[in-house]
Amino acid sequence: MLLRPREGHDVRIESSRLEISPAYSIKWYRDVFDNSVALVNFTQQANRLRVVSDVIIEHYEDSPPANRAAGSPLISPFNYEAGELMDLATYQQPIFKQEQAALKCWLREIGLGAPDLNGLCLQSTLNQAINTKFKYRVREETGVQSPQRTLYLGSGSCRDYATLFIEACRSMGLASRFVSGYLHAPATEAGNASTHAWAEVYFPGVGWQGFDPTIGKMTGNSHIAVAVARDPEAVPPISGSYLGPKQMWSNMRVNVQVNLLI
Repeated sequence: MLLRPREGHDVRIESSRLEISPAYSIKWYRDVFDNSVALVNFTQQANRLRVVSDVIIEHYEDSPPANRAAGSPLISPFNYEAGELMDLATYQQPIFKQEQAALKCWLREIGLGAPDLNGLCLQSTLNQAINTKFKYRVREETGVQSPQRTLYLGSGSCRDYATLFIEACRSMGLASRFVSGYLHAPATEAGNASTHAWAEVYFPGVGWQGFDPTIGKMTGNSHIAVAVARDPEAVPPISGSYLGPKQMWSNMRVNVQVNLLI
C-alpha cells in the first residue's frame, strides 16, 4: 500500500491513522525511490477488504511563483553535470521507446521540436498544451494509456496526461518522473474523489519541480505527493493478490477527501 505522504522540508505529517480489515499484520519499509510502503498480510479469511487512511499534514510550500526556474526558458541542448547525470540517467530513458517518433512529431507541432529551444518553457508550451488541447476523462481501467494512444484519442485521465508529459520531456533529454498523490480542490473537499497524478522534472540547482498538465499549472501547496517512480505503472495506491475462487465478482469503491484545516 502506498498511502502515506512523502515527508520533507515542505511537508510534515502531524497524525496518521490506518484502519484495515480483516485482521492483518503490517510491515513498513522504504522502497528504492524512498516511498513509504506498507506491506500487509491478512491472517483470516474474508469476503470484504476495507482500508481507511486518515492523515493530517502541514504543508509549508507556497503556491508556485511565476519566476520559478522550471518556468524559465529552456536552453538546447539540455545537459546535466556529470556528477548528477549518473543518478538521473534512468529518468531520461523513455518507457514507450517505440513511440518516440510520434512524440517528437507532436512536439514539433506545438513548437518544442526545433533544435534551439531558447525562449520556450515547459509550463507555457508543454504543460498548458496538454491541458488545453486534450479532453480530460475519468478512466476506470487499470494502468496508463501510452502517449501515442492519448495523442490519437485526444483525451485521457490525469495519469495519462502525466505519462504523456514525462515521455515528452524524456524525448528532449530532461530527467522526469511520475508522481501519485492527492490534490486539494473543491471536488476533493466534497469527497468521492480519487487519487491524482502529475509529473516532476529535475533542474540543476533547483531540484525536482512539479507540473500538473490536468490543470495546466505547476504544483504547489495544493498537491500532496505520496509516491514517485520512473515507470507510471509502478505506484498504484493498493496492489496485491488473494487466494480464493477462480471466478469472484468484485466491487471496488474509492473515496478520497482532502480538506483544508485552519
